[in-house]
Amino acid sequence: MKKKVLAILMTMTLAASVLAGCGNKDAKEAGGTQEENAGNEEQPEDNNQEEGENQVESGRQSGESEAPEDGDGSEAPAEGETFSIGVIQLAEHPALDAAYEGFIEGLKEAGFEEGKNITVDYQNAQGDQSNCQTIADKFVNDNVDLILAIATPAAQAAASKTTEIPILVTAVTDPASSGLVESNEAPGGNVSGTSDLTPVKEQIDLLHDLLPDAKKVGILYCSAEDNSEFQADIAVTSLEALGMTGEKYTFSTLDEIQAVVDSMKGNVDAIYVPTDNKVAEGMATVSMLATESDLAVICGESGMVDGGGLATIGLSYHNLGKLTGEQAASILNGEAETVTMPIGYLKAEDCEFSYNEETAAALNITIDPSKYE
Repeated sequence: MKKKVLAILMTMTLAASVLAGCGNKDAKEAGGTQEENAGNEEQPEDNNQEEGENQVESGRQSGESEAPEDGDGSEAPAEGETFSIGVIQLAEHPALDAAYEGFIEGLKEAGFEEGKNITVDYQNAQGDQSNCQTIADKFVNDNVDLILAIATPAAQAAASKTTEIPILVTAVTDPASSGLVESNEAPGGNVSGTSDLTPVKEQIDLLHDLLPDAKKVGILYCSAEDNSEFQADIAVTSLEALGMTGEKYTFSTLDEIQAVVDSMKGNVDAIYVPTDNKVAEGMATVSMLATESDLAVICGESGMVDGGGLATIGLSYHNLGKLTGEQAASILNGEAETVTMPIGYLKAEDCEFSYNEETAAALNITIDPSKYE
């Protein structure tokens, strides 16, 4: 009997030991599974973070602004953040140079300064439209944050290369007719900016006032510039309203300017030139030949007057560029987008009268500047 009881007790002790061992093993395995699960739960969190960072970076590079958490639609740049701006300028002449300088000033006044929070890659196409294409390609490959295109051919080149990077244009007379935007009021894409549409009618009125005997006016411009054709049409209508006639004289390259201006001698009583980039480049030649032929040149902007034209009532390209710089700042700050940013214009009161005293003396024309203040 004692042996039987002892055997039972030993059997129970052995069973308890086995059960305890199994319990420890199960707990250990369960604990290991929890650790592995905890690690697996942390991993998606890392993946989501990396994905979010990639989306933010992609949005910034494509010109899209990240919406702030409070939903107010605006957010200042993060401290230490630097934006890259590519600038394509069609050619080097006073009006376009002034527009670029004004752009940099407008950015600086809004808190964006080169060497501080922006880098600016300035490229001049030297009047060659194929260079504009090459420069635009470079900026797209560099994935800049914003492109400034100065003059219509430069703007058209940039717009043909990207629909994602924000593009601001300036020194473009009519972005809509140039095919850059859906409308000047609602651009509808990645292009917006400012227009240099000058007061053509007021300039023709000035011509009539300074040259009351003029009956036929030659309108000189480059046939490759859409903005010049647009202004030339306005000039013809304005001349006809005053009982005068306008005849268009066009050229395609600077080499042709001399022959075209010479052909005006004896056929017109005065010359009108709109804000044409090619004429601006060759203004010294135009004014010299015109003055020799006793022909006064009324200009679209003051830089041409400095180059020998007689007079103008024109806008300030520096102020136009400054307005464009303010637009750029609002885009970089995330406060605005090109798709809904209307084309900007300078106010009429920003236009100024200017004249060239030496040219006036050479043509024996007396001008009282106080009359036009």
